[in-house]
Amino acid sequence: QGRLVESGGGSVEAGGSLKLSCAASGYRYSTDCMAWFRQVPGKEREGVASTWLGGSSSWYADSVKGRFTISQNGAKNMVFLQMDSLKSEDTAMYYCARRRSFGSPTCDLTDDYNWWGQGTQVTVSS
Repeated sequence: QGRLVESGGGSVEAGGSLKLSCAASGYRYSTDCMAWFRQVPGKEREGVASTWLGGSSSWYADSVKGRFTISQNGAKNMVFLQMDSLKSEDTAMYYCARRRSFGSPTCDLTDDYNWWGQGTQVTVSS
């Protein structure tokens, strides 16, 4: 059974930085897609950043381009989200997600990820 565990959330002032981590275990394929989504109560879940574990390609929501960076470790069992220049509107619960790529390197932010972590809260104060 696959498992995703997020960490690194917290409270920060606007303009500050946080780095989220997602530890993955129990998955069969090392070429899956992994992503970060976020959700504010009462609003739809939003895709933030995604990456293909088989390479270095990545995708970003327009709202975070130039401020957030998704990365992975060499063992393909950790994905990170470096968040810089944080804004109050980045406040949300952040979720790590994973899905099969079936050999395709395209891992965009469509909402068809089928494994999810429990989330980590990020609060940005202005």
